[in-house]
Amino acid sequence: MQNPFKGSLGIDFYTNQSTIKYIVLVVAAIIGVGSIIYTTQLVNILKERERENIELWAKAVEFSTIADGPSLNFITDNIIRPDNSLPVIILDSATNEILTTRNVEIDGSLNQDQIDDYLNKVLGQMKEENDPQPILIRDRPGSKIVSIQYVYFRNSRLLRQLSAYPYIQLSVIAIFAFIAYLAFSYSRKAEQNRVWVGLAKETAHQLGTPLSSLMAWVEYLRELPQMENRQDIIAELNKDVQRLEMITSRFSNIGSNTILKDEEVSEVIEGVLTYLKPRVSSKVLFVMDADSPHLKAKMNRPLFEWVIENIVKNGIDAMSGIGKISITVGQESEGMVFIDIADDGKGIAKGKIKEVFKPGFTTKKRGWGLGLTLVKRIIENYHMGKIYVKSSHIDVGTVFRISLKN
Repeated sequence: MQNPFKGSLGIDFYTNQSTIKYIVLVVAAIIGVGSIIYTTQLVNILKERERENIELWAKAVEFSTIADGPSLNFITDNIIRPDNSLPVIILDSATNEILTTRNVEIDGSLNQDQIDDYLNKVLGQMKEENDPQPILIRDRPGSKIVSIQYVYFRNSRLLRQLSAYPYIQLSVIAIFAFIAYLAFSYSRKAEQNRVWVGLAKETAHQLGTPLSSLMAWVEYLRELPQMENRQDIIAELNKDVQRLEMITSRFSNIGSNTILKDEEVSEVIEGVLTYLKPRVSSKVLFVMDADSPHLKAKMNRPLFEWVIENIVKNGIDAMSGIGKISITVGQESEGMVFIDIADDGKGIAKGKIKEVFKPGFTTKKRGWGLGLTLVKRIIENYHMGKIYVKSSHIDVGTVFRISLKN
């Protein structure tokens, strides 16, 4: 049978959901890393060009101290004077005194002491960002060095913005993707809820009409004179009709607002086991252990009975009709009751434990993989409880735990 949860490409999107998420994350990481690497390369290129500009500017300042005439005018007009937007501070190497600044924005409301503090702070930032470029001061060409000045500079605002751009871009994309993912998840869950409720209501409706007819026929047969000595047959027919009525009630409860009542957990489970015992292999042993026979929990009885029946039947299938089903009921914590259902069947592989509640997961050749999905929805969505695989070992067995409020 073709799995109905596979898409047109033959991919099982439900059971491979985690794999698909990892693939998407890896692709997103590759795109993010690629963007950062590319931008970093651009930043390094621009940074090198800015350094070359500063070196040229420093050489021009150095040459201007010994140049005269047209050469000095050319250097001043074309190299030194033009604004290249790089913040620059020139420092005297002998006195550590700031000689001049360029493209450093200073608040006009500051006094001289505040300006000095601010410039020293900016100078510290420049020292951290780039190595200084020396300016060698001479009296005339070829003479000895009179003094040495250092040009400290910061990267341009454009370069700093470009350095931060990929991280800002990725952050915005990540936030947008996260919001989109939440919206998609909530939308998908709402759609799934509508499908489940619609399916349940339609199933209850489809079963209702023939069930009413069957109930009428059973009563008709009960009154026939020739059936007076065959009431055992009528009784068995009536049990099956009641069974169908219970199934219809369960589907009807799924499609309506669930009312939770305080019920004795052990008594409800005993009722399910009493129903199952004559209908399963005689080689299956049922063991019930409860801390207190009167321990109560809030539940919708028909739906909870369905949950127990489903898990127990799965356990019997896992044991191939031979083995022991152990059910333990106890107080988990204040306000919570636990129900452990254990079988000694073939167990579940560790890699599959997280998938057992997903639609489409089944180990049966003719299974649809909806039983445990429905169980999880009944416990978590309708009873506000929890259900999970407490433990499972290959060829040893599996333990399911249900937690309900009491």
